[in-house]
Amino acid sequence: MRRQVTNEILLNTISSLRKQYKNTKSKIWLYAAELLSRPKRRRIAVNLNKINRFANDNDVILIPGKVLGEGRINKKVTIIAFSFSKEAIEKIRSSGGNYITIEEALKTYPEGKSIKILI
Repeated sequence: MRRQVTNEILLNTISSLRKQYKNTKSKIWLYAAELLSRPKRRRIAVNLNKINRFANDNDVILIPGKVLGEGRINKKVTIIAFSFSKEAIEKIRSSGGNYITIEEALKTYPEGKSIKILI
């Protein structure tokens, strides 16, 4: 039997992503909702060194999961994610980048243009 998700913040975020997709028809939000709907053992966790490897300066990167603090980041990027570790937040701040939650990103980037998904 499959267990139900009880994390209200996660459920609200998934619901908001699906509503944003219906309003804007931007498939990036639907894809992010699908990735966040996965079981916990299959959810995405990305380290900063992977973001540093694949991102360029001033990119907007969407991580539909958690950002972890392993490695270093030396590029000024805006990272959107469901959650961040404390170490990741410190390293992003020290590199001059920004970090925002998915809920904030839906207001800042409603169309989802110029956002890259990294999984």
